Amino acid sequence: QVQLVESGGGLVQTGGSLRLSCVASRSIFISNNMGWHRQAPGKQRELVAAITKESSTDYANSVKGRFTISRDNAKNTVYLQMNSLKPEDTAVYYCAAGRSGYWPFWGQGTQVTVSS
Repeated sequence: QVQLVESGGGLVQTGGSLRLSCVASRSIFISNNMGWHRQAPGKQRELVAAITKESSTDYANSVKGRFTISRDNAKNTVYLQMNSLKPEDTAVYYCAAGRSGYWPFWGQGTQVTVSS
């Protein structure tokens, strides 16, 4: 049973923008914090941005000022607006849901490629 579905990835040039979306099942969305993680080839998966149920946000230092996470509680959707993209942002981006740093629910991932 698919519970998190991402969309919005693609190929963009350096300096461009993309917006990722993740639709979650209602029960998961209202009970959990939401996060965007990414994994580049040969690297560990890292947390990029997170948003609590109360909409408090946190970001990795590498994306602060460029990425914005938000959630629409009416649509069970979390977004990641990515601006000023760099080649090092190239990765598979995953939506996840969880609490206290534990992320038990994951989407299938969406590829983001930033060309130089």
